[in-house]
Amino acid sequence: MNVLGKKIKLLRQQKGWNQHDIANKLAISIPALSKIESGVTDINLSRLEQIAAIFGLSAAQLLDLDVLAERSMTKVEFATVNQKLAKREAEVMTLQKRLIELYQELKNAEARQVK
Repeated sequence: MNVLGKKIKLLRQQKGWNQHDIANKLAISIPALSKIESGVTDINLSRLEQIAAIFGLSAAQLLDLDVLAERSMTKVEFATVNQKLAKREAEVMTLQKRLIELYQELKNAEARQVK
């Protein structure tokens, strides 16, 4: 995926839009947009201006989002990792609770055997 394609995809995702939404606005097919986002298809200046306008940017601003794209990708990656971490923490808590329950059962069984 090329840098410009990543930027377009990132901006689309930040807006909560799917490829269908953008493809309709550009009057192109979803596969054509996918090829733009993945860097398979190079875009001309006219298409660049169309895409920039959809996001409320100038073509120059869209091309100058290198730092923003890198930071935002980091934020997206961070959010994904955070979600995975939260899921794992919940799993650990469930396992800890089960471990405590089993320990209590074992202690109770030992206490009954002693009597």
